[in-house]
Amino acid sequence: MKVNKIVALQLMMSIVLMLGTASCSKKSSSTQASRATGWDVDSQNGTAARNAGKKQQAGPGLVFVEGGTFTMGKVQDDVMHDWNNTPTQQHVQSFYMDETEVTNGMYLEYLEWLKKVFPPTEENYKNIYEGASPDTLVWRNRLGYNETMTNNYLRHPSYANYPVVGVNWIQAVEFSKWRTDRVNEAVLEKSGYLKKGAKTQDVSAESLFNTEAYLASPSTTYGGNEELVLKKNPNGKRPKAGKDGVVPEEKNVYAQRSSGIILPEYRLPTEAEWEYAAAADVGQREYNIYKGQKKYPWSGDYTRSNKRKNRGDQLANFKQGNGDYGGIAGWSDDGADITNAVKSYAPNDFGLYDMAGNVAEWVADVYRPIIDNEANDFNYYRGNQYGKNKIGKDGKLEIVSTTSIKYDTLSNGKVVARNLPGEIAQVPVDEQETYLRQNFSTSDNINYRDGDKQSSRYFDFGDSESGSKADQAMYNSPKHNVTTDSLGKMIRKYDNSSKRTTLIDDKVRVYKGGSWRDRAYWLDPAQRRYFPQDMATDYIGFRCAMSRVGSKSEKRKSPRN
Repeated sequence: MKVNKIVALQLMMSIVLMLGTASCSKKSSSTQASRATGWDVDSQNGTAARNAGKKQQAGPGLVFVEGGTFTMGKVQDDVMHDWNNTPTQQHVQSFYMDETEVTNGMYLEYLEWLKKVFPPTEENYKNIYEGASPDTLVWRNRLGYNETMTNNYLRHPSYANYPVVGVNWIQAVEFSKWRTDRVNEAVLEKSGYLKKGAKTQDVSAESLFNTEAYLASPSTTYGGNEELVLKKNPNGKRPKAGKDGVVPEEKNVYAQRSSGIILPEYRLPTEAEWEYAAAADVGQREYNIYKGQKKYPWSGDYTRSNKRKNRGDQLANFKQGNGDYGGIAGWSDDGADITNAVKSYAPNDFGLYDMAGNVAEWVADVYRPIIDNEANDFNYYRGNQYGKNKIGKDGKLEIVSTTSIKYDTLSNGKVVARNLPGEIAQVPVDEQETYLRQNFSTSDNINYRDGDKQSSRYFDFGDSESGSKADQAMYNSPKHNVTTDSLGKMIRKYDNSSKRTTLIDDKVRVYKGGSWRDRAYWLDPAQRRYFPQDMATDYIGFRCAMSRVGSKSEKRKSPRN
């Protein structure tokens, strides 16, 4: 009997200990307690810890592209023998990409906004709208009647869902910046960090929203109008009265990166990202994807569908032969003679439309004939130019004002704005940022491991000082100079030097994909060509991308034991 009492007592103690342990365990795993300190996150205003695990939302118009490895530059045909598609194994991080090319309707929204905020009639802004406008004269041909497209393609409603053309690389980059600010402006307004209607009321050049300026100094947004820029309690809970009956002051803050609602910037995709997204090897298990044997963004080696429902239909908009831009009317037709409305053809396995045909597309990279597979095999990109925020003499961020807009005159004479009011002024990184670093040593990294003197055809190994600097440059393309005189008259100076040996320089960008003007040869995602960044054509358009932050996959996976 005595033994049974002892056993019963031990059992009761065990139950008490188990309950106590469970209670402590439950308390320590509370979402309100920091895993680092055990402190109450809300009471310490721990925004980053409180928002831990919040997933990135896709921006408007974007679809998710899960990253992975692929063979970049592998083509089945190389009839041009230009040898600029050196196959390399590359890994691309997950990212988002526009479902379609940027359309005329999307670009007109940008132009209308510029026209409203920066009236071309005002002297200080006269070049902003014009500098962003596509070149509609790209449609003209010496021996062809194309005035219909010249006059109507950009603005007529019938072409609203057609890809925009006549846009140079610089204009595409500026559109991406504008899109970033307008999307984040809408996100903040919807989340209650901006006054409702702030993005549309009293919009002027003196009071604009800029994403980076808001993150760095929210009080500078909208020209410092505090009635539009709001603070908010991030957890949405009102503080409760303490034992003394006093209600503590509500802790309201501006939105931050740690809030998890501000999206990364819209930008042009890198060449590696674009090629990876176009190939869409994710859905082609029958191919050896490590060897990159896929020829088109779809299955098979032909441009026509082999599916029963639409057998024989063309899968892209391209030039089928000399004088044949679409096929015979009513038969064997791809449905277009110039460009076609987006989503006119089936998407690839990532859900992206027109990754072959319709228009070729700008990507971010500076062009070089050979990709050095020893340079980098992770998110390959050539064109990094690192900068930092400019700090004024008063120790504060320098925000671009209406009187400090900088303009650039391009080689073709077009004047474009380098920055806009509301943006943070940028300067190149200096020795303070590069000191004792091993990953980068200069601000401009376009020519890293490329274009050195030893690579030059003119370099004299016996005398390192021989020849001029221009002769020893690997890429010494013609340097046409455009300036203005004291009266504002444009002066064009052409470079007629006979020593120029290439058309490649640091202002030549890659474009990918075939277009309505191209034969099927160029539909291969690995094909690559180049064009000056300040020039435009009737067959090059663009689409935007956005980096993915956080997990590689959108699928929730259970943790491994």
